[in-house]
Amino acid sequence: MKSLRSIFGGDIRQFSMLGALVALIVFFQIATGGKVLTSSNMMNLINGNSYVLILAIGMVMVIVVGHIDLSVGSVAAVTGIIVAIALRDWGIPWWVGLLLGLAVGAAIGTWQGTWVAYVGIPGFITTLAGMMIFRGLNQFIGKSNSVPVPEEFQRMGGGYLPEIGPNTGFNNPTLLLGILACAYVIWREISKRRRAARVGFEPDPIYVAAIRAGLLIAVISYATYLFGTGREGTSFPIPGVILVALVVIYHIVTQRTKLGRHVYAVGGNRAAAALSGVSTKRTYFFVMANMSVLAAFAGMMFIGRSRASGPFDGTMWELDAIAAVFIGGAAVTGGIGTVTGSIIGGLVMATLNNGLQLMGVGSDRTQIIKGLVLLAAVAFDVWNKSQGRPSITGLLFRRPPKPGELPDGGQPALAMAGATAGAAQAVVPGGGSSAAGVVGAHQDQSTATHGADPGAAEYPPPPETSHSTRNAREGNQER
Repeated sequence: MKSLRSIFGGDIRQFSMLGALVALIVFFQIATGGKVLTSSNMMNLINGNSYVLILAIGMVMVIVVGHIDLSVGSVAAVTGIIVAIALRDWGIPWWVGLLLGLAVGAAIGTWQGTWVAYVGIPGFITTLAGMMIFRGLNQFIGKSNSVPVPEEFQRMGGGYLPEIGPNTGFNNPTLLLGILACAYVIWREISKRRRAARVGFEPDPIYVAAIRAGLLIAVISYATYLFGTGREGTSFPIPGVILVALVVIYHIVTQRTKLGRHVYAVGGNRAAAALSGVSTKRTYFFVMANMSVLAAFAGMMFIGRSRASGPFDGTMWELDAIAAVFIGGAAVTGGIGTVTGSIIGGLVMATLNNGLQLMGVGSDRTQIIKGLVLLAAVAFDVWNKSQGRPSITGLLFRRPPKPGELPDGGQPALAMAGATAGAAQAVVPGGGSSAAGVVGAHQDQSTATHGADPGAAEYPPPPETSHSTRNAREGNQER
């Protein structure tokens, strides 16, 4: 059992949503007589849900900072109709239309981010207003009509990787993607062991790493076979390529950059983050603006797949994206959530929806079942946390900590310095030994921070000349 836990990252509960995804695929594969794991169905599943998964990437950052965005479907719809009309009436190239759509998303994001970050209106209220405003704009601009888009634009939302190179029996670009993914799995295991040795942790036994890598490679190889051997003219969908690229980019942004650390710091404790030098206003502005840009991009992908923009595009998309994030392990109170977990949550909902359709279940019962799954997933996660256990998927793909991070995968040491500063601010001036203990703890933490990795050191230390800290020190000197 200990080896089994090591293979799955230390605690099988962390992979419950991943296990649920596998269980759903197996169940529907049997219940539908083998219709799920086919090339055509897998391609349809990716093409039909990539835009919601892209929304989930941005939504997880919004939820981590403690807000929520209800306008993403309407933003996608109004962007789609503007781009479709521009492509039809202005005769601009498809790539200019793409840039125009991103500019529209950035403008809307600037509008909503300003209200949230600099005016102080909660994201829920701001985006609720935005949902109504942009839905109305979509119908006003398009006069409630459908507007087609050119073939070049359709490839972005529903195209496939082209056939190039020699005849190998596979689609060669799809085969190359599969080989690169397998190589990454091997490289990740090797780098994980090296990092563990560098920070003084004992790495997993070599057979555990081999089994873990072997399982992932087997899944990737089978997926490569499915997508690479479909009917002529098909392969791995272009929306899937875009989705994979965005997942990689945003995983790096949220887990490896200063901006990502700021997002989690603000979501975990806004006051402590501010005392650590984090600009909470800029962080709020970024996540709201980024969400609108991704929503605009998702809207353009959708009109490419549907070949036209219509007045009912984007309806209920925000609820699907929010459900994916919470099923993926995000916390309602903010501070917890990962891009990878949100994608798994979105795939759970997509697989559930796809399997029920293949079984001939009506849309009414499908909605009931999806709602129950969402409620059960969040309730189980809340129960897990109430027992003092980690979030279901909060520690997905757990890695050995870098220098300056907590051994249990917590935030960098400088984030703890912010919490220390928050405690120091709460001390009454002249607090005697208690205040001195806080100041001493802050000094010790500052020492630890300077010994951490350069990325963690980008957080400035809490201001030592703050009123409360200065008074506390003067009180200690007088004693």
